[in-house]
Amino acid sequence: MPQAVSTQAAPAAIGPYSQAIRAGGFLFVSGQIPLDPSTGALVEGDVRAQARRVLENLGAILAAAGGSFERVVKTTVYLVDMNDFPAMNEEYAKFFGAPAPARATVQVGRLPRDVRVEIDAIAHLG
Repeated sequence: MPQAVSTQAAPAAIGPYSQAIRAGGFLFVSGQIPLDPSTGALVEGDVRAQARRVLENLGAILAAAGGSFERVVKTTVYLVDMNDFPAMNEEYAKFFGAPAPARATVQVGRLPRDVRVEIDAIAHLG
């Protein structure tokens, strides 16, 4: 039976979804945007600053489920401008070691609250 995972160390869901769902040994983490969990405010700055906050939010949710970045097997990165890819990628690489998870990166027309980046993740918790 799927089980919701939630933590106050990451932004609360702003709609009818869970921060993450644990099912069958896997954790499915909802897309995170650069919201500061303590204030609910958007992180100001360039895509680097936004990507860092997004990844910190993902890390908090992984930790709440007993996981870590080492357990992530797949991510999807959504960018509003593919020109932001190199800067986002530099921040992303700081959070993931080898072997890096499988990943798709796509350019989208718009993201919630007009942020520059959103990332979701799937982790294998065993």
